[in-house]
Amino acid sequence: MATNDELHQIIARNVARRADAGAADSVVLWERLSIELIAIIGRNGFHTLYARSIHMVRIRHPWLAEDADPRFEKLRTSLEHQAPALAAEASIALLNTFIDTLIQLIGEPLTTAIMRSAWDHDTVNTVAKGIQQ
Repeated sequence: MATNDELHQIIARNVARRADAGAADSVVLWERLSIELIAIIGRNGFHTLYARSIHMVRIRHPWLAEDADPRFEKLRTSLEHQAPALAAEASIALLNTFIDTLIQLIGEPLTTAIMRSAWDHDTVNTVAKGIQQ
């Protein structure tokens, strides 16, 4: 079972994989996560959590689009209009906020399982191995 810190490292690693494609990679992470979660909590449940996360992260990154866009186009546009480092920082903060809220609602084991199912198992396992060393 992963801890919050390990999940945050998984998120950071996934967002920072390719600096030249940060916005696109972030949107892919959201798309995959939404597919897994919508099957469990429904479209409205997912979008409510997503909108709440954006609202919370906009305190530090006010340029993030506030709408919970189901196709993540507004998120992509917001990230693309920022310097790559700032976009990555905001993307990581947004995913961490979302995941932390999800952990509070459904627990860490189920959240970790969802992340593993949604994202590349090799990336998740590589991060976990790096933490153990």
